[in-house]
Amino acid sequence: MRTRGRFRGRAVDTAVDAFLGIRYAEPPFGPRRFAAPVRADHSGDCLEFGPIPPQSVELPGAPVWRPGDEDVLTLNVWTPAHGDGHPVLLYLHGGAYTFGSSAQPDYDGTALARAGLVVVTCNYRVGFEGFGHVEGRPANRGLLDQRAAFDWVRDEIAAFGGDPDNITVGGQSAGAGSALFLAGVARVRRVIAHSVPGRCYTEGFARRVAEWIDPTTPESAVASADALIAAQKSGPPGYDPVLFGPVADRLPVPPPHVDALFCHTTSEYRLFERVGTLAPVRTDEEYARFGRDLDLPAHVLDGYRALFPTVADAFVELLGDSVFAEPTTRLAEAHGRAHLARFSRPPGWHTADVPFSFGNLTGADFLIGGPPGPAEHDLSARMLASWVDFCRTGDPGWTGVHHWGPEVDLSARRALWQGVDLEGAVDFPVTGTGVRPPRPAP
Repeated sequence: MRTRGRFRGRAVDTAVDAFLGIRYAEPPFGPRRFAAPVRADHSGDCLEFGPIPPQSVELPGAPVWRPGDEDVLTLNVWTPAHGDGHPVLLYLHGGAYTFGSSAQPDYDGTALARAGLVVVTCNYRVGFEGFGHVEGRPANRGLLDQRAAFDWVRDEIAAFGGDPDNITVGGQSAGAGSALFLAGVARVRRVIAHSVPGRCYTEGFARRVAEWIDPTTPESAVASADALIAAQKSGPPGYDPVLFGPVADRLPVPPPHVDALFCHTTSEYRLFERVGTLAPVRTDEEYARFGRDLDLPAHVLDGYRALFPTVADAFVELLGDSVFAEPTTRLAEAHGRAHLARFSRPPGWHTADVPFSFGNLTGADFLIGGPPGPAEHDLSARMLASWVDFCRTGDPGWTGVHHWGPEVDLSARRALWQGVDLEGAVDFPVTGTGVRPPRPAP
């Protein structure tokens, strides 16, 4: 048993202590459902991850949500066993703003803590609970949860040996977008954003989605959201049905005084193709329809078709670049002094970089494309060290654009996007065909 102030955790080994399942806000249910988070003061044993927020996705090695689980706003701390004043990394998990948790094995902070960081991960409300429109209730409740977690870290992290004046907020995918929003409103020193999804939604879109959600209980909200997602067969949501996320005018660029490190993979959407969540496009006719549905310029469609051997390849790479790679790169350029990296080690798909950065290759065979060997462990050690250096000093150890893996020339792909507007909140029709309209909320 390890004690830090009023918290009791456990020793992972002689170098790292872990404190799991610390409540940072009261359970957001009952009269607090759909409300802003309310600060909680936790004390006592912190030995197990807390329950996860309402969702239907079951991820390998991670807890699942069970109806009745309510104490879902918790965080976890991994800290060096000795010393004070360590840099702090508050890491926000990804999951399309719809699923995921801080208890996923990829986010174990042991290796980073062993290298000198205090690492914090947190749960926050996802899906309709966190981002759905509810009349008279605050929008973007998931982002409010993250701000509450940051405030807890700022106030309490010194007890764990962390420096409250040197907090980096980081994340990948939805976690990266969340990190950017947090960096714009909190006293953040630095931000790490891997594979930022270039999507915010209009309030009108959020209202239309809410028309198809039964908000009576968390279970009915999850079930009706799943049904609505499954019903998307046409238009932009038909290719990649993500219906929840921040309601905002646009993604924020980190303030100039905040050090920034951006990264994206070079073949983002290959992951979704592999796991079968991406609607396939295999013919020229389907490809043309896809372009019309997303209102893509003809020269972009033609350019990708010329760069790749098949229609399916052009579709997957174009969609990945439009959603993740190009927005991430533009944000780095807009910041002006951000560090930018590209993860090009095969398979180079979405999330493949996360186990390397955390030093958690064991058990990540699928994400990284096979069992790790000496070369993979060496790459992981270098990526992890760059994060630690960045959190400590703002310098990850390179200038310009850095490649983790073989250098890939993306200039032809990037040139196609010049002058194409990818900014601002998106708004598109939602197909509710076959979805039972919700019962009125009580």
